[in-house]
Amino acid sequence: MSRDKVVLAYSGGLDTSVILKWLDLKGYDVVAYVADLGQRDDYEEIKEKAFASGAVDFHVVDLKEEFVKEFVYTSVKFNAVYEGRYLLGTSLARPVITKGMVEVARKTGAKYISHGATGKGNDQVRFELSAAALAPELKAIVPWREPEFFNKIKGRKEAMDFAAEHNIPVKATSDQPWSSDENLMHISFEAGILEDPAKKPPRDMFELSTSPEDAPDEKEVIEIEFEKGEAVKLNGKALKPVDMLSELNKIGGRNGIGRIDIVESRYVGMKSRGVYETPGAAILMEAHRDLEGLTLSGGVINLKDTLMPRFAQLVYAGYWYTDELDCLKALAEKSQEYVNGKVKLELYKGNIVPVSRESSDSLYDELVVSMDDDLGAYNQTDATGFIKLHSLPLKAEAKRKKN
Repeated sequence: MSRDKVVLAYSGGLDTSVILKWLDLKGYDVVAYVADLGQRDDYEEIKEKAFASGAVDFHVVDLKEEFVKEFVYTSVKFNAVYEGRYLLGTSLARPVITKGMVEVARKTGAKYISHGATGKGNDQVRFELSAAALAPELKAIVPWREPEFFNKIKGRKEAMDFAAEHNIPVKATSDQPWSSDENLMHISFEAGILEDPAKKPPRDMFELSTSPEDAPDEKEVIEIEFEKGEAVKLNGKALKPVDMLSELNKIGGRNGIGRIDIVESRYVGMKSRGVYETPGAAILMEAHRDLEGLTLSGGVINLKDTLMPRFAQLVYAGYWYTDELDCLKALAEKSQEYVNGKVKLELYKGNIVPVSRESSDSLYDELVVSMDDDLGAYNQTDATGFIKLHSLPLKAEAKRKKN
């Protein structure tokens, strides 16, 4: 009797390893799908683990270039941060992973997709909203939302026991009971001992960056050149997006850049604690924002700052493939027309300090702004009428308050 086919977004980690076996035991032919987003994984090892766990097929799809060019760089153009701190590394990865999963499902004739996101997390929403937009005919099988599954596997301890029972090797151990997820933009840590927001993360948990206190005692100076808001050269050397982010990750990592430890508001309604390392993207964001100060008008900066939280919220919640986000992306692209130039930064023990910027499209006029002799570039007496006009509504309000 033929079995229905399901494409599982597979990482080889604890959750997806357990789910692969579970789906196999429930009577599905499982196609293990791995999206290569630059994570430091041994894909041959993951392939062997997938087949040993019951997979009937295995696909690795290289999505690095698309991820950085279309997703990370777009977010940088918007200077997007969620709740003021999170650079959206996981949020940006999920829609591109889903796109690849849909393509594999169509290629293999699968009727279903599946993922390892729990019923408490954001990723379930991101995967399934993206799939609904791209392939509404595909149905999702989500073990973490099925009582038969979550009543047996209540947490990471039971998941590790299940993995041991079925001889599935996994990275998580009782000594390191946290979940991690890596791509070229960042690595995230959550769950386990991190669920107590009062506890400091273990020193040996971090993977992409040295501790700021152990970073070099000398500043490292770098220069990034942008064209239309996209980083194209590092220290004068032309680099493609993937190579640019990879190199900045190394530079930022050795200087202790990009660590954050936050409590964030999940889309599903609860607070969660996450620890992130985002060295390269943190540098890109700082340099890009600095260059915009030189090349964008105050009105455009204000407009982007006003809409950025909406962009970040939509990305965080999984609404990448929507008309609303398309409109915001179009705005971001238009705003970057003149964001061309170079920014020099000093990196020192976790700090990113822009120290110079230049652009042929600069809006900065040194004569107009000069506090010395400006050779008539600016008539200071004009400010009198300017202030009078802008004070008219304030005087009217003051008069009303007296009545």
